[in-house]
Amino acid sequence: MTQATITLPAGMEITGAIKPGYESVLTPEALALVAKLTRAFEPRRQELLAARVVRAKRMDEGERPDFLKETAHIRAGDWTIAPIPKALECRRVEITGPVERKMVINALNSGADSYMTDFEDSNTPNWDNQITGQINMMDAVRKTISLEQNGKSYKLNDKTATLVVRPRGWHLDEKHVLVDGKRISGGIFDFALFMVHNAKEQLARGAGPYFYLPKMESHLEARLWNEIFVMAQDELGIPQGTIKATVLIETIVAAFEMDEILYELREHSSGLNAGRWDYIFSCIKKFKLDKDFCLADRAKVTMTAPFMRSYALLLLKTCHKRNAPAIGGMAALIPIKNDPEKNEIAMGGVRNDKARDATDGYDGGWVAHPGLVELAMGEFKKVLGDAPNQINKQRPDVEVTAADLLNFQPETPITEAGLRYNINVGIHYLGSWLGGNGCVPIHNLMEDAATAEISRSQVWQWIRSEKGVLDDGTKVTAEIVRKMIDEELPKVKATAPDGESPNYERAAEIFEEMSTSSAFAEFLTLPLYEEI
Repeated sequence: MTQATITLPAGMEITGAIKPGYESVLTPEALALVAKLTRAFEPRRQELLAARVVRAKRMDEGERPDFLKETAHIRAGDWTIAPIPKALECRRVEITGPVERKMVINALNSGADSYMTDFEDSNTPNWDNQITGQINMMDAVRKTISLEQNGKSYKLNDKTATLVVRPRGWHLDEKHVLVDGKRISGGIFDFALFMVHNAKEQLARGAGPYFYLPKMESHLEARLWNEIFVMAQDELGIPQGTIKATVLIETIVAAFEMDEILYELREHSSGLNAGRWDYIFSCIKKFKLDKDFCLADRAKVTMTAPFMRSYALLLLKTCHKRNAPAIGGMAALIPIKNDPEKNEIAMGGVRNDKARDATDGYDGGWVAHPGLVELAMGEFKKVLGDAPNQINKQRPDVEVTAADLLNFQPETPITEAGLRYNINVGIHYLGSWLGGNGCVPIHNLMEDAATAEISRSQVWQWIRSEKGVLDDGTKVTAEIVRKMIDEELPKVKATAPDGESPNYERAAEIFEEMSTSSAFAEFLTLPLYEEI
């Protein structure tokens, strides 16, 4: 099949290979919506990305985020979001994973209430993954998705999880599609294709086009998504308010604008989610030059840390005040098949995490593995019983100040084991990502781009911070990191699956460059994307 079989709108160019079947996704109607949304909103996306850079510079110079004076009336108002559709009322357990075909089937069959299928952090956004992911979505929505692999047959059960789609964040381009000579937004591309092919079909089946919106840094970025929703619904002839979107609060700056983000999306909102791993990364990134800022080993920064606890409770209170669902973050632990003792400890960690969320008042939480759905569901049912959610559980007792959100503890310990762990995970994950897999079990945790971001940003910051000192008194330096990279690389190579050879050598080079160079890369996926 050649590219000539695709009819492109005027001014659009596609540089990705058009393989058999891709024409079912890259239809004239779908590409026309991509082009229309791009021309209408790309200038604003660029303005908002530029505003991020300006604000980041101010924070590098010592500015601290605070609640916005100009939107105090929104925080004080008594508004609520539009009613939640029936298909999104019950979200006690949400499973997440990439748009890979087997994962899609297993996640929809997992017994979870909903499945967040991911074009973003757990997916390497190479051209084939993005387009085959859209094909998988079309088949999943129509309940025709199946797979024959290694002598096994996979197909959907009668009862499946509600499908929710995460397009790429504002910072990510789709380099294989140009409109008027420029790259387009990856998020607009993912969203528009999904909408054209599935929105009406989903409505006919009693659900609708539901989304998760990542990496938001301000309510103005939420406003942009809302305007895109309005135009897309008009173009497709479906009622305003049909689209529903849950926003991941995974940046420290967005935590100060949760009310405002819900307000901007109030006709299209389905609540907020505590995206904990990216949130920790965001804190390191935003305060990377602050001499007083330093976090302990990644494993020690849990949801009970003061700044994380404040963020989780504020999100919960904010959502329920606005009749919006509050969804807890990811338990990255996964079942450990060959070690019952370790497995019991891991399952205990998941149990405690979900029990805390449910008791606090959350309406649901995330898991990364089908083997955790039943355990997580049990913890929410203990608190909710048969109720679909606990939005009526208001938390007037919660008072969170700016200082609470910025109370970054624990600072210690930083250990050699923790430093080696970050390096090992970073190399392992980057190698898999370059090989096309963005969701990787490493050391009994499910790692995606967010967890890898913590690993590399911590190493960068420990090298530069006066507090970046190991518990034995050794200062973390670039030389020590380079030596450990050389020592950890063979260990990572030894874990490569049979028959696979991810590019761990290149991954080690990238990790070294990112953690020791003077400049801090905004997202590790940006330079990586240029290599795939």
